[in-house]
Amino acid sequence: MQVVVLAGGFGTRLRPWTYEIPKPILPMLDKTLLEHVVQAVPSEEVDEVIVAGGYKIDEIEAYFREKNVEYDVTIVKETEPLGTGGALGNCRDVVSGQFVCLNGDIISSLDMKTGMDLHHKNGGIGTLALWEVEDPTRFGIVGLDEDSRVTQFKEKPNPDEVFSNLINAGSYLFEDAIFDYIPKGKSSLEREIFPVLASERKLNGFSFDGYFIDAGTPKSWSLGVQASIANKRWSQGQRIDSNWYADESVQIVGESKVEHSMLSSGTSIQSATLSKCSLLENVRIGMNSILKETLVGRNTVIGKNCSLDNAVIDHGSTVPDNTVLCDTQWPLTE
Repeated sequence: MQVVVLAGGFGTRLRPWTYEIPKPILPMLDKTLLEHVVQAVPSEEVDEVIVAGGYKIDEIEAYFREKNVEYDVTIVKETEPLGTGGALGNCRDVVSGQFVCLNGDIISSLDMKTGMDLHHKNGGIGTLALWEVEDPTRFGIVGLDEDSRVTQFKEKPNPDEVFSNLINAGSYLFEDAIFDYIPKGKSSLEREIFPVLASERKLNGFSFDGYFIDAGTPKSWSLGVQASIANKRWSQGQRIDSNWYADESVQIVGESKVEHSMLSSGTSIQSATLSKCSLLENVRIGMNSILKETLVGRNTVIGKNCSLDNAVIDHGSTVPDNTVLCDTQWPLTE
């Protein structure tokens, strides 16, 4: 089976990390974000992953040319932003038969085998994974009948338009007949395609439990790391307490307190406090510094007595002693 990953964004919310590393190949534990996304599909079902993207695609292609993964990776380039429908439609010449389509940010407990079974039972053109929320107004909501067929689809409804607490989880099983509904050029699956298919009763939907995280912001990236640690989503390294250690090169010394954090190779922490942080390779944290929900790029030095809260630190940075950052990026920009 082919898996299409919609990864057309620039990763702006994770800058400056994504100036150098495109979001699909940002490391989360010992896997890339894209590999975590594809994990929703049973591994024995996946023979090709098609990445629909337009930003730093040469880097993505080069990474997977060298990385030993169990599937082929094909890049379909966007020369301009096409929206979710246009990005999928752009893949029509390389996709055939039944396939899975996944938004490129999602870390979840989803098992698409459930969707495959439902799709086999009900037929139709598509089957959508759904997640239940208290306030669905920021999402696309889905109505189901007693046979799990989609009756309505409404993107970002007003409060008085809410008819369901089940939202679109950005993960789908499609037949290639979906391309008959997608026009050439820019379009939206959620706003233009799904409402039509729902009205024709050609979509199914199923909900799942566990966790569902859109890992596209610093805070949600940290949640994705925590979920990945808690649910053993790694092949190498180990969990010690609530942290993931890449290997024996990780050093925590002095009166340090570290929790719920990703510690990549070459990490050195000296009498510092970290909570819900992601450290890439060769990061050094100075004495008495406090980091919360902070993403630190590779080959970076954080000085002494720093306070960083919900910050994203660029690769190769030096953050001076006594620096205070909150809800921002380093280096600072005007």
